[in-house]
Amino acid sequence: MRKLTDFERYVIEEKGTERPFSGEYHQFDEPGVYHCRKCDAPLYLSEHKFQTHCGWPAFDDEIPGAVTRHPDADGRRTEIVCAACGGHLGHVFEGEYLTEKNLRHCVNSASMVFRGKGNGENQTGHIELATLGGGCFWCIEAIFAVLQGVAGVKSGYAGGDPARADYRSVCSGDTGHAEVVQVSFDPEIISYRELLQVFFTSHDPTTLNRQGNDKGTQYRSVIFAHNALQQEVAAEVIGRLDASGLWSSPLVTELVPYTGFYPAEEYHNDYFARNPDQGYCRVVVAPKVDKVKGLFADKLKS
Repeated sequence: MRKLTDFERYVIEEKGTERPFSGEYHQFDEPGVYHCRKCDAPLYLSEHKFQTHCGWPAFDDEIPGAVTRHPDADGRRTEIVCAACGGHLGHVFEGEYLTEKNLRHCVNSASMVFRGKGNGENQTGHIELATLGGGCFWCIEAIFAVLQGVAGVKSGYAGGDPARADYRSVCSGDTGHAEVVQVSFDPEIISYRELLQVFFTSHDPTTLNRQGNDKGTQYRSVIFAHNALQQEVAAEVIGRLDASGLWSSPLVTELVPYTGFYPAEEYHNDYFARNPDQGYCRVVVAPKVDKVKGLFADKLKS
């Protein structure tokens, strides 16, 4: 059995529910298998997943024998639990006709762990997530997208009020959010530590709430740790860099627990790739991408 955080225990063992739109797998669409976070039993295939905009991951089928149904304590709904360990997953609904199978497993992200199938540069079949903020997400997304072992990069917001997780609100600087990217990566090809090395090379971690001319709390340097191991590695990297003397000022990078990711509007995704001649992309983004390519040539996608 995997050791659970307090929040995971609340969801899985106390039958709690995570906030809508806050789970890491809400809009996650990589190919692979979703496992029980408590006992690691396989539950759902990525082929079962579909988008409902309900705020939680949704599946219209399960791996045979993986999920057990029980009448919910409210007397109206049907609870679904892991057949192997009894851990709470969420609820199942019928009669909505959202897919041909006419089923919707509404599952908490906190109840699952994703294992990627992998293809091309992701052969090991194990995908993890990293959530990082270092200024404008157009820059950070473009940088991580060129690295081997990175299966996907999505721009978004983290750390603030869920109701105000949109670009116009976040630009006000008073929502608590940071502009971030969520990186799906294969740790057998590129480690979390290596991702952090690229991260600290790609921005100035000594300027508080600012990167160049971009000013505001939304541009702060921040690492959202998804688990205890990421917390430990990030703290060690920050401490080592702070003591290295590479910068004349101390690092101001925040290291905080991951509490949710809110995807940015669609036009922000792949912004640099789609708008290479836009002024900001030419003057700001392109030089940063070229710098990382030069420093990490052995980690670039072919």
